[in-house]
Amino acid sequence: MLLVAALTAFVAAVIQRITGLGFMLVLIGPFVLLYGGIEGVTVGVLLALIAAAIAVPLVWREVDWRRTGWLIWPGLVAAPAGLLFVRLLPEPALLLTIGALAVFALVAGRIPQLSRALTGRSGAVAAGAAAGFMNVASGLAGPPVAAHAVGDGWPQRSFSASVQVIFTAFGVITVALRGLPTEPPIDVALLAAATAVGIVAGSALTRVIPPLIARRAMLVIAWSGAALVIVRGAIALWV
Repeated sequence: MLLVAALTAFVAAVIQRITGLGFMLVLIGPFVLLYGGIEGVTVGVLLALIAAAIAVPLVWREVDWRRTGWLIWPGLVAAPAGLLFVRLLPEPALLLTIGALAVFALVAGRIPQLSRALTGRSGAVAAGAAAGFMNVASGLAGPPVAAHAVGDGWPQRSFSASVQVIFTAFGVITVALRGLPTEPPIDVALLAAATAVGIVAGSALTRVIPPLIARRAMLVIAWSGAALVIVRGAIALWV
């Protein structure tokens, strides 16, 4: 199980470094299946924080700090509501919710009305609040932020850099609220090492693997994981 989790973390980190997004989308399905709805997200969020924090120094000069700030502070305010949401749901309902949020994350970019609704400063506040809530609840902070970026015409290079700072901030508040994983520290350390190696490898592979190929791999893994989590939740609910 640990080997599968470490390989997943490595692949997710490579994709994150090449595309700027996708770490939790790749991770969420396998980790929820391996560790359960609560622990899977808790471990995944910690690794996502590590991945983003390692990437920040590599993209520091490209960060748009004004836009980043307007996304971060609403997310920090909304984050506690995500924790309350998780604590109120039984495990089967939590699995179904995580699967549904993963599906939403995969289709959000194809909903033009969503991008148009999240423009300007008010759109940034709404997107940031939704992202902070979703990060604590499922680790999937990307969709609202990406939708805002599309609607607001945020240049891809600057957005890819800025989102690492956003994910780092949301990761810190999420770990503070959810706590650390209950898995053995040596296991968590190995998963963290796999994530760090993946980021370093992804930096080297950016010259070899086109972002389109990495994105297609992310979509295949993410759709498969989301489907399996929904099926597992449905079975648990039925039983």
